[in-house]
Amino acid sequence: MSLTSLDWAAIAGYLLITLVLGLYFRRKSAQSTADYFVSGRQVSWWLAGTSMVATTFAADTPLAVSGLVYTQGVAGNWLWWSFLPSGMMTVFLFARLWRRSGLITDVQFAEMRYHGKPAAFLRGFRAVYLGLLMNCLILGWVTKAMVNIISTSLGISDARALAVCVFFLMPFTGVYVSLGGLWGVLWTDLFQFVLKMAIVIAVAWYGVHAVGGMPQLLEKLAAKRSLAGPNASDITALLPDVSRGLTGEALWTLPVITFVVHLAVQWWAFWYPGAEPGGGGYIAQRIFSARDERHGLLSVLWFNLAHYALRPWPWILTALAAVVLYPGLAQPERGYMLVATQHTPHALLGILLAGFMAAFMSTVATQLNWGSSYLVEDFYRRFVKKDASEAHYVNASRLATIFLVVAAAWMSMQLQSVSEGWKIVLELGAGTGGVYLLRWYWWRVNAWSEISAMAAALVTTLALHSHSLWMSIGGRPVPFEGSDPVVFAKTTLCTTGVTTLVWLCVTLLTRAEPEQTLVDFYRKVRPDVRGWGPVAQASGVEETTRDLGTNLLSWLIGCVFVYTALFSIGQFCFGRMAPGLFLGLVCATSGVALYRLMPKPTEWRAS
Repeated sequence: MSLTSLDWAAIAGYLLITLVLGLYFRRKSAQSTADYFVSGRQVSWWLAGTSMVATTFAADTPLAVSGLVYTQGVAGNWLWWSFLPSGMMTVFLFARLWRRSGLITDVQFAEMRYHGKPAAFLRGFRAVYLGLLMNCLILGWVTKAMVNIISTSLGISDARALAVCVFFLMPFTGVYVSLGGLWGVLWTDLFQFVLKMAIVIAVAWYGVHAVGGMPQLLEKLAAKRSLAGPNASDITALLPDVSRGLTGEALWTLPVITFVVHLAVQWWAFWYPGAEPGGGGYIAQRIFSARDERHGLLSVLWFNLAHYALRPWPWILTALAAVVLYPGLAQPERGYMLVATQHTPHALLGILLAGFMAAFMSTVATQLNWGSSYLVEDFYRRFVKKDASEAHYVNASRLATIFLVVAAAWMSMQLQSVSEGWKIVLELGAGTGGVYLLRWYWWRVNAWSEISAMAAALVTTLALHSHSLWMSIGGRPVPFEGSDPVVFAKTTLCTTGVTTLVWLCVTLLTRAEPEQTLVDFYRKVRPDVRGWGPVAQASGVEETTRDLGTNLLSWLIGCVFVYTALFSIGQFCFGRMAPGLFLGLVCATSGVALYRLMPKPTEWRAS
């Protein structure tokens, strides 16, 4: 397709707004690294939470969801829906603790909670491992998705689309991020989120309209299922068809073993950006930036509601339309862009591209700011130059941002697909989640617990994917067989088991952290006393925290609240009014219960 002057005007207008926001917040973010990385801790919950939602709405997300629905049905989304329990734990068990810590990055936690050289090593290693390696891997797959979008939209080669991303969009994003710091990122995220939600809702409407409307879409999907034979599952089912057995080798089927891993293991055991057990990464960064504990908690609650319940359905409806309009796609992820470019009015092409640029740039902006915070605060300032001025570190942060742009561009050229990046990150983090949860609530966890967990996950993942190793042992290229979802479930279960066993053994076989370090941490953060008995007694603090039971109940009700909101909206979309109304009633009831369990205004600790 060719762009008209109006299309170019829409794209130029979008880019101008983001640049103006970066320039506007330049002075406000340049006063200190606290202003640059956590906005002086003055952010309201709605802005911080919307920024989280915007960041996780990347250019790859609609395409990935489309691919899941196309191959595994709506239930295939349990790959990421299963992370809700982790997100709700962050709301009720960890958000207030993070805010009380007063940190700038979550990596600083290592030297707050632990002591000595192991703590320093852990902080420096995680700064480089997450801020450079993992960060560039994430940026790489997001860029790969944007290449797909540009090439499909404009009908150009992937090489030319990659050049647009690497030599224009990423450097442009780096400019406004380096200028405006987190303040600039937050406000551009808000603008970008509104724009891209309007775009995906419009794409879903035009996609369903192209099929003939929702009743016709459902009829055609049912007809395709009957033609596929008795083994085909209902593509619109919200839960997988357990009658298909463990492997689920049938049309639109999520294997039972994969579903069990998603729902029972993945949410607590896997490290994944935006869904870290215990909160972390840019989620923690937004909590640090909140005005107080209340704003920190509400920001993550709003994020989870919007992320899991409100946002997915435009993507899912577009994917269902793609199943009918484009059967037999070799690359299912391309189905989304085919609907977007061939069934929306050509006059909206410029706005469509601006919306996907917003999705791409909002994620890139956060990853650049978050990654540079690790490299500067947790590596450069901690280990290289300790006594420079705040202006020096702000300038170093801007240089680190530019460096990450270059490194991420190189990484995007190495990845073969979006799904490849997803799998690598999930498998590298399998089994590490348990230590991230318990380090807040069990005094016995030490620095070696985290170090051994990361090392065990890395070594096990590499060993399971070493074709030459398994050929020499058993004459097979890999230890597990089956479809991709089944192999993923088996390998991650194995990695989780090995990693959890290793870090628990290391914890019990190594010394606890020094008493003074634990006492200082306990006094500042004040976790629930029942996992800190000896430390609480040594601290001399008379007023103890005993809120774990209430927080766990809030967590459980919060999960019901969001899941029923998600399913209720889905049932209404498919015209199933009775179950939609019932689920909506359960959602409203759990929402009221959740409100009653929230701390009263006088119960919030001053920040």
